[in-house]
Amino acid sequence: MLQQKIELLPPDPGVYIFRNLLGAILYVGKARSLRQRVRSYFQAGRPIDSKTQRLVEEISDLEYIVTDNEVEALILESNLVKKNQPRYNIHLKDDKSFPYLKLTIQESYPRIFITRRIKKDGALYFGPFLPAAYARRTLKLVHKYFKLRTCSLEVDGSLERPCLDYQMKRCLGPCVSGLCTKENYDRAVEDVRLLLSGKTDSLIRRLEVRMNEASESMRYEAAAVYRDWITMVRDISERQKMALEGQDDCDLFGYFQEGTQLALEVFAMRGGRMVGRRSFFWEDLVSFDPGEFFSQALEQYYLQDTFTPKEIYIPADIEDAEVLEEWLSTRKGDRVHVRSPKRGLKSDMLNLVMRNAHISFDTRFRIIKVKGEALLKPLQEALGIGVLPRRIETFDVSHVQGTDTVASMVLCVNGEMKPSGYRKFRIEKIKSPDDFAAMREVIHRHYENVLEQEDGSLPDLVLIDGGKGQLTAAVSALDELGLENQRVAAIAKKEELIFVKGMQNRGIALPKDSPVLHLVQRMRDEAHRFAVTYHRKRRELRDFDSELMNVPGIGETRKKVLLRAFGSFNRVKAASFEELAPYVGPKAASSIIEHFRTAASENTGE
Repeated sequence: MLQQKIELLPPDPGVYIFRNLLGAILYVGKARSLRQRVRSYFQAGRPIDSKTQRLVEEISDLEYIVTDNEVEALILESNLVKKNQPRYNIHLKDDKSFPYLKLTIQESYPRIFITRRIKKDGALYFGPFLPAAYARRTLKLVHKYFKLRTCSLEVDGSLERPCLDYQMKRCLGPCVSGLCTKENYDRAVEDVRLLLSGKTDSLIRRLEVRMNEASESMRYEAAAVYRDWITMVRDISERQKMALEGQDDCDLFGYFQEGTQLALEVFAMRGGRMVGRRSFFWEDLVSFDPGEFFSQALEQYYLQDTFTPKEIYIPADIEDAEVLEEWLSTRKGDRVHVRSPKRGLKSDMLNLVMRNAHISFDTRFRIIKVKGEALLKPLQEALGIGVLPRRIETFDVSHVQGTDTVASMVLCVNGEMKPSGYRKFRIEKIKSPDDFAAMREVIHRHYENVLEQEDGSLPDLVLIDGGKGQLTAAVSALDELGLENQRVAAIAKKEELIFVKGMQNRGIALPKDSPVLHLVQRMRDEAHRFAVTYHRKRRELRDFDSELMNVPGIGETRKKVLLRAFGSFNRVKAASFEELAPYVGPKAASSIIEHFRTAASENTGE
């Protein structure tokens, strides 16, 4: 079936979707020619990396969507990746929407306010502001010194009196005739535009001219106001030390990668000055190729509500740079270039971003850098336990409204995760949504099994994903097994407080930047990820079993054959007699077709 689809692929541009036996999406890709690109995965003797090899081994089905051109394929691919987040695609972990300042120059009396969405409405957008608090501080300065309005009133000068903002000297009051001329308001708008564009030198020159004019005409109070404005603008300019001379707007991307972990850093330069930065992190990359990584990362980054600059600098060449440039240029309405400089000032700036990415990597994943007693001794002291916790076993429970409850145990030895020691459990006795009882069951089962083994060894610390209730349940299970002296702790997600056996009434709050807290969080998050993955797989298999086993003539053997061949119940349901017969025989194929035809008739009342 898969081979037949590959043979029938058209030579047109489009998007292809690889699925596994269960119908889950493994990978979404774009292609100039679907036929050539997809067939290349399956060519014998073609050198491929380990990631692609594993992908090909898991592919069970193929879908494709034809587009008119490569740009449409790129946009469709990005949307599908963002929606489905396939395992073998690169997808951004951070989906935040950062604030911009919007200046509505398309209005007679422009307003300025904070927004998180960019629209093609003729307004000017400045940002993104990173951190978000910088947007609020900048808006406050604009109100204080330039007094642009923020209201949404129709301004025609017909109001009898101004609002409170005018009384507080935060607005020029264009809504009331005689308070502010159109010329003065437009001048304030231009001042704000220069300030937010980073053209502070031009703004300072304009303000100096006005200050001198006021001084010469003996309007000393006005001259003092302009003097204060100039001081404010210079302060802002001096705080923005990082400048890229001769450059308008650009984004610079850098990364640092070790093993399956990666930190991506983005520096936003506006008007030749750095106005913010943004960080993304990956913990479970299947493999890493810089060109492929940046191709997918840029698509998703600019698919969000993100300002598109004229220049984008990345530290690796990408194959589809021209297609990406075409899409971004259409999006911006102006020419956009994606470059990978190898020398000069821009290359130096990229190196700076790369160094910052390294720092971000160390900050996020520093628990991996610190090993042995250097990390575990502070954990021992923080929890007040009598032994160095070299071996830590962490447990989590996962379910949806009490159904298909499962649990996981992950192992950490000397500060490093050991996947070979991971365990997963089906909760069999608990049928209702009771996290405490489920935790009690899995702790009892696991350590009862450990005690029965000749070489079974107990951990230095048992860590529970949950609060005081889960901790109490775990302690109760251990006490029943005669393990009253086992050291146990729990971490509650909401407050990130750590509760320790014997001190349940007093949660331990560690500093947010503490490597000890990062280690505990990492173990907790890994246990949660492992449990959720197992729960999702169990639910998919259950749905497949429960629906397909209702078909007459289908037993366990034929069910497994259909699962391998079609991957999902819906694909079996939609298959034709010709597609089914080779796998289950003509009689069973006819039975399946008739079963679904009868069910459809009953549902429509025919």
